[in-house]
Amino acid sequence: MKIRPKHATVPRDRDETERHRIVTLLQAESLPTREISIRIRISEKEVLDHLEHIRMGRYGTLVMEPAACRACGFVFKKRDRLKGPGRCPVCHSEQIAEPLFTIG
Repeated sequence: MKIRPKHATVPRDRDETERHRIVTLLQAESLPTREISIRIRISEKEVLDHLEHIRMGRYGTLVMEPAACRACGFVFKKRDRLKGPGRCPVCHSEQIAEPLFTIG
């Protein structure tokens, strides 16, 4: 059995961290988590984790435009969770517009 010498792993070059790239995107425009995950190329779950840290205020104020039902127009104003709701409590429709995030 051949033993291969271990080479030191070199981390890939990054100009910015994923969180900084998210902050840069959100300073330019309002985006839903799905669009952020596509542009940064990470999962939506990771985006939500980063948004929780951004929400703490170190990078500026995270402003969330609440989700809304496309069927009846109900707006989820009191919702504190960053993840969008599954369905409307009024009409039970699953056609929910995602919340939009920006840095203010």
